[in-house]
Amino acid sequence: MLQDIPTPTLREARACVLETERLTLRKPTLADVKAIARLANDRRIAENTRRLPHPYTQDDAIDFVRALGAGGRETVFLIENNHTPIGMVGIDWRKPDGIDWREETAAELGYWLGVDHWGQGFGTEAARAVIDYFFEEFDLDQLIAGARVVNPSSRNILEKCGFQWSGVELHRFEALGSSSPVDAFRLSRGVWASLKSWNSSKRRES
Repeated sequence: MLQDIPTPTLREARACVLETERLTLRKPTLADVKAIARLANDRRIAENTRRLPHPYTQDDAIDFVRALGAGGRETVFLIENNHTPIGMVGIDWRKPDGIDWREETAAELGYWLGVDHWGQGFGTEAARAVIDYFFEEFDLDQLIAGARVVNPSSRNILEKCGFQWSGVELHRFEALGSSSPVDAFRLSRGVWASLKSWNSSKRRES
């Protein structure tokens, strides 16, 4: 249940801006719909993202942004590099297909990048920022994520961020019109904290 998510509230989370070495992550607005539609309207993206339709139009982007503003069950950040939108990253608070969460709210990391921005480390950088935000601001003990088994690049991002493989599941993909096998991953608070501590010690040594 959304009302069970601890402070800060989802409304406060949606207003947050995150910054990394190369990226700014902020709430998408109606001023971004042309850029979102241009980036998302690619079958290679839609086929690896469960809920993106293809083709993806400006009307789809408008509906998406308005749903977020109306209190949708997602905390979503537009990813910008040098003030240019390049993709999306966020947390979906809905209960994912095939996941048995009896005692706590489900939280699932998701992301996509425009094709021109693949292979440059932006996905890992954006994902790490949102993962840190999640564990620092919310009192939940794990984050889940998934990648199609035919998408090794997405799996690589998750493994770089410390996610551990937990099995294979079937999820429906709107652009495919069918279900597809997905590698499921989980990241616990303990693993995240250990990685943060290790990275901090490595930076002090360098």
